[in-house]
Amino acid sequence: MPNWRERPEGGNRFWLALIRWVILNIGRGFAQFFMVPTALYFMLVRGVERRASRAWLDRVEAPRRGNLGVLTHIYTFAITIVDRVLLLSGRENELQIHSEGTEELQSIMQSGQGCVLLGSHLGSFEAVRAFRHHAPPDCRYLKVVMDRDQNSLMTRMLEEINPEIRDTVIDARQPGPQIVLEAAEACAAGGMIAMLADRTFRDEASIEVPFMGGMARLPVAPLAVAAALEAPVFLVFGLYEGKRRYRLVFERLPQPGKMPSNRREKRERLNQWVATYAQRLEHYARRYPYNWFNFYDFWNT
Repeated sequence: MPNWRERPEGGNRFWLALIRWVILNIGRGFAQFFMVPTALYFMLVRGVERRASRAWLDRVEAPRRGNLGVLTHIYTFAITIVDRVLLLSGRENELQIHSEGTEELQSIMQSGQGCVLLGSHLGSFEAVRAFRHHAPPDCRYLKVVMDRDQNSLMTRMLEEINPEIRDTVIDARQPGPQIVLEAAEACAAGGMIAMLADRTFRDEASIEVPFMGGMARLPVAPLAVAAALEAPVFLVFGLYEGKRRYRLVFERLPQPGKMPSNRREKRERLNQWVATYAQRLEHYARRYPYNWFNFYDFWNT
């Protein structure tokens, strides 16, 4: 099974530009109808993703499996891409986004303290931008650690919709100390530092943790950055519930005590923290199986 970073992007620049035009000029309703044959096409031609989807739905015992379940899974992913265009173009009012767990987050931000938001490929991570637009002024400063070269066609299309995105990105391909430095500057200014924490690169530090009945490898770096910043950590999930509805959940991730100075003990403490993250990720993934957008062999079976 190829590493997830080695899979080619779906679609091409013309196809993505056409979809963007349809969404912004004709409307989400027509684009949503357009996604049905699109999802069917990708289900037929993308064998790796199709098999990964089928294995995931069987593992999680989803209510709808087989070919129909896979089609539902890919279609859900396609709809969240449509809605990313709306979110980045400032038209989030066309969606129904219900936020939960924001009280503690807002309290921390209004005190002038920064925080870390840990996301995943479960649901729409982009929904956090909708929260930023409607949050109190003290909660609007957001920096996202991301690899701009991964899915570069999609990234460029989204940046064309909203060029301000470039100013909110911390490049994940920089050396670790530089990432921490930029994150620390944003955190010191009372900002939110958002990172995805469910995929590993081949050469980065990671740990195997129990997840969905197996052992999955998750990266240590996101929580190592949070530990270095000594900032509160919140999980964030933008869960698509159908019919334009999103459930945007913020959940505090308790830190397992003060980080020790001893390297071995610190690594053990970080590993415990990663395992706690995996438990909460599993909790929501079981409830929203079609929001799981890791279309590859997550367990490296």
